Amino acid sequence: MKDNVAEEHLYLAFSHQYRDSIFPLHTSISLFLLSYCDCKLFKVFLVLTAEDVGDQCVTKNLAGDLEVHLISRCQLPVVVQSCSLPAVVVKDDKFCRAGLSVVLRHIIQKTFEADPSKKDVLELLGFKKTCLKACAEVSQWTRLCEISIPLAVERFLMASPEHCQAIPPDILLFERKLGEPVRVHNDDKIRRQKLQQQKAGAKAAVPVLPEETAEELKPGEVHEHPPSSLELSVAFSKLLAQEAPDATNREAPHIRRTKTSDLPLLDHVFAEGLYFTVADLVLLPCIHQFLVSSKKRGKNLLNLPLISNWYRRVQEVPGVKKAAGKCNMELLQLPELMSAPEEQLQHSTSVPDELGEDNEESHFIGGPRPTMTKLMENGIEAKFSPHPCPNWTLDWSSLPSAVSPGEGKMSRDRALRKQQQLNNLVAAVTKLAKPGDLIVDFCSGGGHVGIVLAYTLPSCQVVLIENKELSLIRAKDRSDELGLNNIWFIQANLDYFNGTFNIGVALHACGVATDMVIEHCLRARAAFVISPCCYGFIQNTDKFQYPRSHQFREILSYKEHMILCRFADQTAVQLPPERRLIGKQCMGLVDLDRAWAAEEHNYSVQVISMEPESCSPKNNMFVGIP
Repeated sequence: MKDNVAEEHLYLAFSHQYRDSIFPLHTSISLFLLSYCDCKLFKVFLVLTAEDVGDQCVTKNLAGDLEVHLISRCQLPVVVQSCSLPAVVVKDDKFCRAGLSVVLRHIIQKTFEADPSKKDVLELLGFKKTCLKACAEVSQWTRLCEISIPLAVERFLMASPEHCQAIPPDILLFERKLGEPVRVHNDDKIRRQKLQQQKAGAKAAVPVLPEETAEELKPGEVHEHPPSSLELSVAFSKLLAQEAPDATNREAPHIRRTKTSDLPLLDHVFAEGLYFTVADLVLLPCIHQFLVSSKKRGKNLLNLPLISNWYRRVQEVPGVKKAAGKCNMELLQLPELMSAPEEQLQHSTSVPDELGEDNEESHFIGGPRPTMTKLMENGIEAKFSPHPCPNWTLDWSSLPSAVSPGEGKMSRDRALRKQQQLNNLVAAVTKLAKPGDLIVDFCSGGGHVGIVLAYTLPSCQVVLIENKELSLIRAKDRSDELGLNNIWFIQANLDYFNGTFNIGVALHACGVATDMVIEHCLRARAAFVISPCCYGFIQNTDKFQYPRSHQFREILSYKEHMILCRFADQTAVQLPPERRLIGKQCMGLVDLDRAWAAEEHNYSVQVISMEPESCSPKNNMFVGIP
């Protein structure tokens, strides 16, 4: 165990306690993970969301030996007050991690760093350590686990009996997800083993617990239902650090010759596929509460056979029952259910096809000219406002090296182009900023924009928001080198930042992220300076529908607008000049739609080309003022 680990404070919201869970469910999930990891590295604070919550109703039935402290929201550190909980911050520091997935992944990583023998804890992050890493704004799976199911269960528990007759659609979506074929790294090998077993009519080998493992586990923790399929054998072999079945046996020649398309598909064992991950630990407290409430209301679970069997299987994982005991979760013992017929699931309720990767609107044929002509016939063309200060530039040679983007691993040419991009954004922000303003650098990456602004505008406060941890740590290191004291760092999805601010800025916010930044600025009535990027990634989401503006919606369909977005990405320098010109016009039209949508909220918005235009193929810039 490593010593001298800096104390970190974990802040969890507390609204009320119901049965064996603390609400919101994000808090119960966080406490359950701490118990499962046996992690004591964090000083835990419950942040009261209501004035009338007393100490006595919080202190009992909390996670076993975990010490918690009660505070009100006004006692939160300044950087945390702008964030949705849960959140983690190093004591007396300016670096905050916010949002369920970010916080849970951080707990797992810190647990392993403090005790590298806990390899099973690190395995919770899955293959390539990417489990729940993609943010909920772009990953439908992360959104289902992190947001949709916890909220659906909370609403189900709060609803009166007459209003909760139907199973929530998000629960049914999870049931359907568990019925989909599994795709994992190197699954060809496992699928050939499965085919060989099917041909031989043999059952999967049952993993046997090593003696030392069996001694460590508490009674009742050893899985009570031994695996009955190859998938279960593979999954539990990994959990118990055993060799997977048939790992050293070479397949028979007729098995090796079988086409991949003819191999049997793999069945789900856990939420993400074959292996137990943090996604299972997120879903367990939610599904547990749903099942307990359903049972008390006399509901039949026959429509959820896969969830019921998943719930039983998760209990067989070593450490889960122990963690549940610490959190006073009385896990149900459910009978094994047979899978419901497909038509029965379809009749139970209609479930939107949200997790489908393919969308019939996602593939387009044809060029942008018909769409551009259609707009032109209605008097709409790409138009750019004159640059307010085309020759303005920072004196980069006089700035400390840590301010310059050249400090990163960039070629000289790329660093020069990045400086030119920054000249444009910093010039626009400097023109808008007043002493005391709070400036938020959204999608900040390594902090190229935010650090320059914090250094050149010392009378302003600057907050950097970025989902990628390593990028934000690099920005923090550069800030520390410069001794900046007017800058904060938040690792979070954009949706978890809810603070007020004066100016929002983003350099090359990817796809829909540009629209998310604009929405944050509109909500805060803040000015914005934004350079969009990755137009080809724009698509309808649960929050944003395209086209954005009333004028464009009257003329273009979603599909026609997507054609503009796809061709707006064709501005790379190696493309023919005519193609690049069409790409630039498409960029201008997509951004004109965004500008007009913002103007519907009483904003004045200009779409400007950066100077020089060669600084980036994506050289558009919005300047919006409320």
